[in-house]
Amino acid sequence: MNREVTLPLIVDDRGTLQVAAADVSKLLRTMGGRWLHLVEAGQDGLDEDTVAALTIELAKLADRIDVACIAHSSGGSSGG
Repeated sequence: MNREVTLPLIVDDRGTLQVAAADVSKLLRTMGGRWLHLVEAGQDGLDEDTVAALTIELAKLADRIDVACIAHSSGGSSGG
């Protein structure tokens, strides 16, 4: 499952980000956290190992979004 996802930043013609990265990162982390909570609560049909792996991948994706946006905001390059 080590596939790399390219994250395009959505910017306008002035280079302003059009999606609040903090909101997207928070959404990804919240989804993983809620899945983990469902597993801990004994929700039927959820495999603990799969949920854990997906939660980790969502957190990694959120981290990459944060890093890419920080690089963009500071004028750096995020050569994907």
